[in-house]
Amino acid sequence: MTNYLLPILAVITGVVLAFVFKQTKSFSTKLLLSFSGAFLLALTLFDLLPEVYEHLEGKQTGLFIMSGILLQILLEFFSKGAEHGHIHIHKHATAFPWALFISLCIHSFLEGFPIHQHNDMVYGVLIHKIPIAALITSFLLQSNFSKMQIALFLVVFASMTPLGTLISNTVELVESYVYYINAIVIGIFFHISTIILFESSEGHKFNLSKLVVIVLGVVVAYLI
Repeated sequence: MTNYLLPILAVITGVVLAFVFKQTKSFSTKLLLSFSGAFLLALTLFDLLPEVYEHLEGKQTGLFIMSGILLQILLEFFSKGAEHGHIHIHKHATAFPWALFISLCIHSFLEGFPIHQHNDMVYGVLIHKIPIAALITSFLLQSNFSKMQIALFLVVFASMTPLGTLISNTVELVESYVYYINAIVIGIFFHISTIILFESSEGHKFNLSKLVVIVLGVVVAYLI
């Protein structure tokens, strides 16, 4: 049950942070993004990647990982990089951002597949979703969308990862292809985590702080 509740809790935490910290991208949010990127990447390398290579042929695994990277690039064509903290919603926009909504839901749905009872990936998804949910909520609150539209956006977004986990664990047809799907998700995680880690920083102080939280993210991922 924890594997289903933690991704929802991550979105709720992000929403609360968005109300507490009014700035859309504060210094602390940037550090949390850096930690989440390092933590997610390290967990993928330590936990998910060896499992996939154990069950699939090497070159075939690489092909599906590359497919995941390309899929995430395609999704970002519509989301404009919301999966790693780049939210572009015009404050005066009134039309519902369907492209952003659908691409984020697909991303969230797929990242639920590697989560199961004996997998620590749920913690990587948890840490990843908190700053993203906070940023999305901040920008939605600054828009002209109705409270009902914002609430529906966040509720559906929060439910997609548990839905992916549920389907991967209960649908027999999907279980036959779960390692192929997980390889695609590895590519998605590789892309978003490296984008977070290697995008430009602001000032020397943030560079040092960023290095510290990146190392901390790797260490925590190794220890759990």
